[in-house]
Amino acid sequence: MKITIEGSSPEFERKLLALYADHRHELTLSVGTEWDVERAEQYLKSLPASGLRFAKLVVDGDGNKSAEELREEFHGELRGPTIALSRAVKRGVRMDWWPEGTAAPISPMYDPDHPSWLKAIAYTMTSENVPVFREAFDRLMGRTGLDLGVRT
Repeated sequence: MKITIEGSSPEFERKLLALYADHRHELTLSVGTEWDVERAEQYLKSLPASGLRFAKLVVDGDGNKSAEELREEFHGELRGPTIALSRAVKRGVRMDWWPEGTAAPISPMYDPDHPSWLKAIAYTMTSENVPVFREAFDRLMGRTGLDLGVRT
């Protein structure tokens, strides 16, 4: 038997995983690692202001923002926001917000002509994740009245 469940609440997911734990010797469980709006919103809520602004710029760029533009926005320093983004993914796994193996929603793109020079030329998000994160931002900003001060 194969069952697919989409759109479940975190409470339902916890109860279902507890039931699975009681029967784990009989079953095989595969947990999706894709981003949904709830996971995306949790990810965004866990970010400090600089990481949140960075993510918003990438989402507003339809999933592709040049590193040069981002460096301009962050006064030449991307280390803080990018570290915050990667730590948020690890924190989510540790807090059981999403499963191990969930890919970072924002990835650096390096110059293919200079593979040994690890300075990002852009930051990207998959086309599947852009609408998910756009909706998560809308929800988050609608609930909190959050103003990121992002120039669009």
